[in-house]
Amino acid sequence: MGLTKNAVGKGALDTSLVLQKRIPDDRVIALAGNPNVGKSTVFNALTGMNQHTGNWPGKTVASAQGYFLGEEHGYLLVDIPGTYSLLAHSAEEEVARNFICFESPDAAVVVCDATCLERNLNLVLQIMECGVRTAVCVNLLDEAERKGIRLDLDLLSARLGVPVIGVTARKKRSLRTLTATIERAMETTNTTYPVIPYPLILEDAIRPIMNALDGLELGGLDSRWIALRLLDGDAGLMRELEKHLGSDVFRSPALSLAMKNAETVLEEQGIDRLAREDVIVSSAIARAEELCRGVVTYEKQSYLERDRKIDKILTGRVTAYPVMLLLLALIFWLTVTVSNIPSEWLSTVGFGLIERLATLLTTWRAPPWLIGVLTDGILRVLVWVVSVMLPPMAIFFPLFTLLEDMGYLPRVAYNLDRHFQRCHACGKQSLTMCVVDIRMQKIVIK
Repeated sequence: MGLTKNAVGKGALDTSLVLQKRIPDDRVIALAGNPNVGKSTVFNALTGMNQHTGNWPGKTVASAQGYFLGEEHGYLLVDIPGTYSLLAHSAEEEVARNFICFESPDAAVVVCDATCLERNLNLVLQIMECGVRTAVCVNLLDEAERKGIRLDLDLLSARLGVPVIGVTARKKRSLRTLTATIERAMETTNTTYPVIPYPLILEDAIRPIMNALDGLELGGLDSRWIALRLLDGDAGLMRELEKHLGSDVFRSPALSLAMKNAETVLEEQGIDRLAREDVIVSSAIARAEELCRGVVTYEKQSYLERDRKIDKILTGRVTAYPVMLLLLALIFWLTVTVSNIPSEWLSTVGFGLIERLATLLTTWRAPPWLIGVLTDGILRVLVWVVSVMLPPMAIFFPLFTLLEDMGYLPRVAYNLDRHFQRCHACGKQSLTMCVVDIRMQKIVIK
């Protein structure tokens, strides 16, 4: 099949996913969370081998669906891509946002890292703000205990107004109560409203827009959330909202007038579109900090201070780029220089065996075309590719995995995000750029 109108351009951005329900009454649960919080471990523990893996159409973003039984219903668990925020800046974040906001899951389970709960709560608050029933699963309790971090999850549950459970996903016994927590979330709605309080000037701008949205068909979405997104003005999200709600909603005269008045008032106060986004993001962070007061306590206060000092070096205005360039230069040097040794050995051994095979085939009076196909066509290309690509990848990926486990790669993405956004990309693509650069260097050297 060739390319079609729907396979390229805007048509390639279809992010809908075919849900593999067993019976129509099955409940759909979105499994959300930041990257590297143990979300996949929770997914596998709940669903076992009973899962289906695929891609969102038009996206190279993998999805996993699994099934498990509760006391009253069957549950289809959809493992959406890891994301730090629903304010999407990458394909993975767009997919996660669109599924949470527009695919109408019956509930969302947000997996959080117990060692950095405050940062993870930002996503929890944004999902709750959408009006989705939410349960919070705080994972890695063993790591938190090892680092001297104590969590009062009952207090957090009372403050959020949603079920909160602590688990260690690697220990399946601790997940037995998670199913009951999900069923509790199905029976409740988010009781804390508003989920995120904003500065008075922004609240005054939101209120008339919410009033204008009353009586319109909002597809189950929360009117406050839509009002905030309209003020935020993200072009990609506006397209998704129009697709979900229909263009007629945004043609409402009352809504247009409320939007115009709100933008006029905000701009008179010096709050332009970029400043609105900053206010919205900072309000969510401030709310997460407020929720964590008294919930998270440290046996060693120096634990947090040490992390802050490290962050000042790794993401500081003066030191971030020199440190990043030195580390990446070291990794590149090790990858390119050290890998030359096994590359030379593989190529010498491989090409030597090819010469012997060619001599043996000639002795057996094999046809010249067969010798050419086997030795010069198939085997020589195979040996060249293996000798050039395998050694650098065998060095580069373990080193990058080590940096990821140390928490440095997210900081690289953070440092470069602003620059990559100028190219309509995001900071996470800097890591892909490093991989491509390594491959190109090895090819050029060869």
